[in-house]
Amino acid sequence: MMAKPAPTPDSTDEDARRLAQLGYRQELARTWSGFSNFAISFSIISILAGCFTTFGQAWNNGGPIAISWGWPLISIFILIIGFCMSELVSAYPTAGGIYWWAAKLGRPVHGWFTGWLNLIGLIGVTASVDYGCATFMNITINRFVPGFEISLLNTFILFAIILILHGLINIYSHRLISILQNVSVWWHVFGAAVVVLILIFGPEQHQSFSFVFTERINNSGFSDSAYWFYVLPLGFLLTQYTITGFDACAHVSEETQGAARSAARGLWQSIFYSAIGGWILLLAFLFAATDVEAINKAGGFVGAIFDTALSPTMATVIFGISTIGQFFCGMSCVTSMSRMTYAFSRDGAIPGWRLWSKVDRNRTPVNAIVFGCTWALIITLPALWAAPGGAPLAFYAVVSVAVIGLYLAFLIPIWLRLRMGDRFEPGPWTLGSKYKALCWIAVIEIAVVCVYFIMPLVPAAVPFSSDFTWTAVNYAPIVVGAVMLGVILWWVASARHWFTGPRRTIDEPDGLDPKSLV
Repeated sequence: MMAKPAPTPDSTDEDARRLAQLGYRQELARTWSGFSNFAISFSIISILAGCFTTFGQAWNNGGPIAISWGWPLISIFILIIGFCMSELVSAYPTAGGIYWWAAKLGRPVHGWFTGWLNLIGLIGVTASVDYGCATFMNITINRFVPGFEISLLNTFILFAIILILHGLINIYSHRLISILQNVSVWWHVFGAAVVVLILIFGPEQHQSFSFVFTERINNSGFSDSAYWFYVLPLGFLLTQYTITGFDACAHVSEETQGAARSAARGLWQSIFYSAIGGWILLLAFLFAATDVEAINKAGGFVGAIFDTALSPTMATVIFGISTIGQFFCGMSCVTSMSRMTYAFSRDGAIPGWRLWSKVDRNRTPVNAIVFGCTWALIITLPALWAAPGGAPLAFYAVVSVAVIGLYLAFLIPIWLRLRMGDRFEPGPWTLGSKYKALCWIAVIEIAVVCVYFIMPLVPAAVPFSSDFTWTAVNYAPIVVGAVMLGVILWWVASARHWFTGPRRTIDEPDGLDPKSLV
């Protein structure tokens, strides 16, 4: 594990001074190194989570080319989004992150909607990661204890237990959290390497390059005529979901030493290294996917690759490595979600904000942790009911909630930065004149992605179709739409009169020009 440099008086004083310029006193403990800041986003992206849990989405909606070509293509777009956000976190290293940027670059209304979208996304990503972890844990336990049935009920019970454990770890082990983030990085690096090596040397035969890079599969139920413009883009959910949550670097910036530089680097580097590692891992899956019929019968579940290509022992090892990686990922998601909840509540935006913005004697936002974990449990309740074929399509709906909420929240401040142009005062990490091209690319990509991921994922989810069933519905637009409708009505009826954006918790430092903050 990389050694964490001890904070120096100069670095901590500079961080506290910059935070004071942005309007806040130092309330959270600034104990995280730059590596720990990188580690939390790298852990939340987690190639041991998304590459495993949403592999089936790409397999069924596009097949190998949705993975071998789709992953690097979409990764480039996400890296561009990351570059745009790195510039913003360098200028404004606060726990509020995205919504704070939107409020300062625009008006309070921009911060209001960005904050709620970000909160929805972070709760969604926490729910989906912990549910995916529970799924793989259920399978792993079953391999040791056959009597422990693989069922939606058992998976949900494990999900609730994992969510509670992550809440408790975040509440009672603040200092341990930053250490575990560092451990998580190396688990993901070496764990993924072990998985790749097993898939290289374990199978008796491998697929051809032609299969991996040219094979198309359409198990979606939609017509082949819709393959290129509808089915294949749905498969890109694998990449767009896996490489998300990197805004965590901003949410823990008030706890990071040298945040204006280290948080910016941590954000884009977490995307870059995850994109490379994830592509290698996914290619290893595809080359080992020799029994296509068995994988199709399993609904595209990645575990079918391991069971058909490897010995039971080696398959169990891979399940175990992934499950532990997903546990680390979920732990990091709760950390990020709670910091954003704390910051948004600190500015009075969430009902009961006085409760959610409190920190305990260890400077931990305990109530915000409980708030987020509770809602993550609630929105995953539909996973108790099986969709046609027995699959909990509610999982993919929660995944879509995460993607839509987070990426729409990313879009608003990126657009506002683009609109501000040369009036924007960057921090030490800046895009320079390249911001125009990069911000436009980011805005367009996010807009296109969000349209696709509110669409039906299977024919049975198409309203008014003959085989329509509510258990197959992609309820992402319902959840996001319902919350946003409530937020809009609340803004029009009340909040616009009292929500003024970020609230200062400290007097203006001497000699500071308030205009320099925007």
